[in-house]
Amino acid sequence: MGLSARDITAVIQEIAPALEAGWIQKVFQPTPRAITLEIRTPGHTLSLFISADPETARLHLLTQRFPNPPSPPPFCQFLRAHIQSARIDGLEQVHGDRIAHLRLTAREGPCTLIAELTGRKVNLLLIDGNGRVMTALEPVREQVGQPYQPPILKLFPEPRVELALIAPEDTDQPFPLSHAIERRYRAREEEVATSRWRQARLTDLKKRIKKAVRRVEVLRGDLEKAARYKDYARYGELLKTNLHAMKKGQEQLTVVDYFDPTMPELVIPLDPSKGPQGNMDEYFKKHRKHVAAEREVRPRLAQAEEDLNALLRERTNLERGLSEPAPSSTRAGGALNTGPVLQTKPNRDARSGPFRRFVSIDGLPIYVGRNARANDALTFGEARPDDLWLHAQGAPGSHVVLRLEKGADPSHETLRDAAALALLYSDLKKSGKGEVIYTRRKFVRKVKGKSPGAVTVTQEKTIFISLDRARLDRLKERAGEIDRQRAAPP
Repeated sequence: MGLSARDITAVIQEIAPALEAGWIQKVFQPTPRAITLEIRTPGHTLSLFISADPETARLHLLTQRFPNPPSPPPFCQFLRAHIQSARIDGLEQVHGDRIAHLRLTAREGPCTLIAELTGRKVNLLLIDGNGRVMTALEPVREQVGQPYQPPILKLFPEPRVELALIAPEDTDQPFPLSHAIERRYRAREEEVATSRWRQARLTDLKKRIKKAVRRVEVLRGDLEKAARYKDYARYGELLKTNLHAMKKGQEQLTVVDYFDPTMPELVIPLDPSKGPQGNMDEYFKKHRKHVAAEREVRPRLAQAEEDLNALLRERTNLERGLSEPAPSSTRAGGALNTGPVLQTKPNRDARSGPFRRFVSIDGLPIYVGRNARANDALTFGEARPDDLWLHAQGAPGSHVVLRLEKGADPSHETLRDAAALALLYSDLKKSGKGEVIYTRRKFVRKVKGKSPGAVTVTQEKTIFISLDRARLDRLKERAGEIDRQRAAPP
């Protein structure tokens, strides 16, 4: 809870005389809902802190500076443009309410920074000399440019918020009440930041668990489907020994199952549109799908189940209060970050750059060019000679590079991951399927005199690929994890 009206009265009485006739030399916005004004007065530099956070709304002078983000948010930029170098004419409270006015004279004339520290709708606004809103931390629709309307004053009494008692050793402080407020809310902000971190983490976990469950279900479905082909090698062998007894148009064939010691008769279904050889090949082909699923899908399923269980354990620990954020998640340089500390969406800046970045099922990096110049830079600047290069066959599209160690070959699923991206970022995307060519990067050459991205390719191979939603969801999810890691502060 923020300061009461009585507390605001007391702290303004303490600091207002020291601020009057000073001038604002710097403006900072250390958290999403708070600003710090560095004020120069004769012989002193003071830091006025104003928080518009509903949980910790207050104003006071600081003894410890807050760390600031690397680039100022838009609200801070606006204040810097309009009130930096402004003279302070006075700091006043509005008729005993939780509203403070910092009256200023800026280059453009008189203006007022208003701190509405009232309940859940706290806000900071800059008002021009005519009483019109210039900007607001939390702008209301069509508010900017309109006459300022103060909050409606509540008629019932406000509960008193007691401040921590000032210890005797603090009486030497030049602004003892500001110092007491700063100490009190430092602990409170720690609690608020931890609570917000936990809630944001739970929200993020809910989304990740949903995706993990869907992934496990898809992989289990793939295994169950492939399990139906477990005995198809035996059927293929039985057909192989009975090719002479088959003819096109048959729907089934009765054979003796010599793989069973009792030698029973077995009825094998046939595709009437295929001949004897075609039916035999089809059974062997489907059995290879079973073998491939056991070799490739089962380990992926085990890993997906392990990942899901880890997310579920983390959620349980959070719900029981057994997990706490790392110190860097809530505190930096002695000052608290009370804004959201967990990014659940990829940072826009992290997604920028000439290449899209993905990770294959085996953890190998995949790079995708964004345009013709990026394709050229990726293929002839970023890619190494032994990397795998892919492109949709016969259609405009992105260059795709799969990072490989020298002499290494990708697994079948990793190759399909890269090929799916080549198809996705090409003109074949609408059809949802098509052929993708691939070769080592060292076999790709620029075409002289042509526009960037034009190449000739030798020793290429082709792979037919259909866009698979489960595969694309996995690739995009891993790409989002990369974005969050790259966007996280060091």
